[in-house]
Amino acid sequence: MFETFNVKGLHIGVQAVMSLISNWEVAPPDSNQKKIGLTGTVCDSGDGVTHVIPVCDGYVIGSCIKHVPLAGRDITKFIMQALKDRGEEVPIDDLREVAKEIKEKYGYCSKDILKEMDKFDKAVLENGKSKFKTYKHTNMKGQSYNVDVGYEMFMGPEMFFKPEFVDAKWRTPVDEIIDNAIQACPIDTRRRLYSNLVLSGGSTSTKGFKERLEKGVQDRVNLRLDKYRQHSGIESDPINVQVTENPFLKYSVWHGASVMAKQPVFKYHSREDYMEHGPSIARYNPVMMKGQ
Repeated sequence: MFETFNVKGLHIGVQAVMSLISNWEVAPPDSNQKKIGLTGTVCDSGDGVTHVIPVCDGYVIGSCIKHVPLAGRDITKFIMQALKDRGEEVPIDDLREVAKEIKEKYGYCSKDILKEMDKFDKAVLENGKSKFKTYKHTNMKGQSYNVDVGYEMFMGPEMFFKPEFVDAKWRTPVDEIIDNAIQACPIDTRRRLYSNLVLSGGSTSTKGFKERLEKGVQDRVNLRLDKYRQHSGIESDPINVQVTENPFLKYSVWHGASVMAKQPVFKYHSREDYMEHGPSIARYNPVMMKGQ
């Protein structure tokens, strides 16, 4: 960066911390997010990969980071295959773009996939009205055509909670991964990590994802507390799971970095430091200056 782009300063930050800063910035003054500061569990899912990253007081708990090899790209591939299997007449050159636009425009997470499929079937059987939607696409050649959109609207995003739909090698739902990541953290941080689950990345912006994830993690926490009470006879204080998102969901990392950079105590490596000490300066990247 210093030699090729001749930048004046450089800070190397963790994406999860930037997302937490963004979430903290837009949170209401009296909210839980403002009180606990840079502590939370970040679920970052973009196009290629999904990460669950616990952060406590601005420091990443590196040993507890979880990785999921599934993300938005896999949902797009699932929709592409569904369209081909149903025989939709989509030119092969447009198939990926059509699938991506269907995912972003119509995709949603259902509360119960079996009930949702039953709704689709009954709607056709009872009154002849299909729940299928019609998507009109115009390609770069100016050609327009209609595509029916059906079960893939909710079957694609269901990948996060039933990953075996798209990858038989991966069977752990994202709510279980988040729960496992927090349980691996120091015990005195867990309540705060559960109370601030932060979403980051475009794939987490799917309609209904926030509510489905919050319910999934809360159910696992409640089940564990019930088992503990049955075995020990001790009544534990309830743990409230809260999933938060902000208006900059797709770009929360960039927004958080801009918020951090404008702080008067923001610390970065200057070009002069690099010229004097060399690349070794990049091994130390504090979020703020000492004593602040």
